[in-house]
Amino acid sequence: MHSRIQLFLVFCCAQTITTAQQPLLTLQEATQQALERYPVVRSSLEQVAAAEAAVNLARTSYLPRADFLGEVNRATHNNVFGQILPQAVIPSMTGPVLGTHSGNSIWGSTVGALVSWEPFDFGLRRANVETAKAEKDVRAAEVNVTKLQVSTAAADAFLTLVAAQQTVVAAQAGVERSRVLSQVLETLVKNELRPGADASRTRAELALAQTHEIQAEQARDVARAALAQLTGGDLKTLTIESAKLLNLPAEVEPPVVGTVQHPLAIARNAEAAQIKARETALSRSYFPKFNLQGASFARGSGIGGDGRTGGTGSGLGPNIQNWAIGATVTFPAFDWFSIHARKDIEAHNERSATARYEQAVQDLTADVAKARAVLDASRRVAQNTPVQLQAARDSEQQATARYKTGLGNIAEVADAQRLLTQAEIDNSLAELGIWRALLGVAAAQGDLAPFLATVGK
Repeated sequence: MHSRIQLFLVFCCAQTITTAQQPLLTLQEATQQALERYPVVRSSLEQVAAAEAAVNLARTSYLPRADFLGEVNRATHNNVFGQILPQAVIPSMTGPVLGTHSGNSIWGSTVGALVSWEPFDFGLRRANVETAKAEKDVRAAEVNVTKLQVSTAAADAFLTLVAAQQTVVAAQAGVERSRVLSQVLETLVKNELRPGADASRTRAELALAQTHEIQAEQARDVARAALAQLTGGDLKTLTIESAKLLNLPAEVEPPVVGTVQHPLAIARNAEAAQIKARETALSRSYFPKFNLQGASFARGSGIGGDGRTGGTGSGLGPNIQNWAIGATVTFPAFDWFSIHARKDIEAHNERSATARYEQAVQDLTADVAKARAVLDASRRVAQNTPVQLQAARDSEQQATARYKTGLGNIAEVADAQRLLTQAEIDNSLAELGIWRALLGVAAAQGDLAPFLATVGK
């Protein structure tokens, strides 16, 4: 039996040492880990990389186009006069009309190459490249929005966990006070110095305090799981460094940052710029297209111009060569209607994007004002809760003293203890409320760096 106790003590010591060796996660580390590990951030970065590749794709339009062809076929050689409209069903046929209607077939072969290059395009290719760049700017701006949202969520989850832990501490203190009072009352009741109803009331108060403790532990565990989800950490070993957050921050006013510099406002402005780039590309679309072309090809046929066919393998090898160089001009005249309609669509999209940008700036301005109002109120609450806590302590001591002298009843003591527990919770959360309000101001202004620097001091 003695050896089992020794083994148990050794195990407890080992667990304590292991826990002590676990590094404590700071608020700055939590936000950084969230940016590095949360998948939505990686997804946004990959979208930026895809947009960069799209810019390179748009630049390839400046290169010449080279097409190569090789073909071997076995087909009949009946040819007729006449014209057919452009279509993609009937194969084209060359050569004289032989006046034959035979089911005999011959070999045919061809190889060729066509090189085309557009020397100028009235700025269309450049406009398409700028459109791709505008798309990349939108994706990059959205990455910053995502990073701000993820880092803010991680910081908020960290503060929530700190608050939950402080609530557990206060709840445990309340349970301990109720337990001590219940034990004292049980003894007094047994000695017939107090009525049994008092002991029943204290047992009820102890059970209620224990329920509040369980609820506080539940909130703590949920908050820890939320932080682990964002940081990608191990839920079982996640421990945080909260000492700096349990003190009131210095009375420093957050820097004033223009809302137009907020990542969300930048992203909305980039969306409007992207639509303008598409409009520019459409404006450059209704122009003639000039192409310099050069072709070289060879063909082989199993039948001659006089209608005589060759041997078994005649036509398998291309033996008649040609080449050509020249320039072509094409102008899709009736595309004006579709281009005009598309430009009209983009004009409406641009006005919509501009409205979204203005809405974002307006909302962000209001968010900053709200966050600063919350910060001011949080500071005033933090100044008031120590008074509340001291008064609750005095009330609990006085109620206990009155009860011991027979001047009070157990209900007064129970109410005073519950009031003290709530005051302890309010006081600890009031200090964290200032930190949370500072985080709110930083998030509303779009930059957490000043807030994280304040925490690190």
